[in-house]
Amino acid sequence: MSIQFTILELVCSVCVNTVTTAIKFIDSITTFSAKPTTKLVSIAIQASETQIK
Repeated sequence: MSIQFTILELVCSVCVNTVTTAIKFIDSITTFSAKPTTKLVSIAIQASETQIK
């Protein structure tokens, strides 16, 4: 399952590192990307929508 969302405060590489550090301990995440230029965060996760909620 893929999730994309916008983080308005994502403005620099330090912000990307902060978000990366926060989510890297979640085992079911397979891929992650964050782009400060678009403020877009994309996550691929090996969990169902029910498990996430």
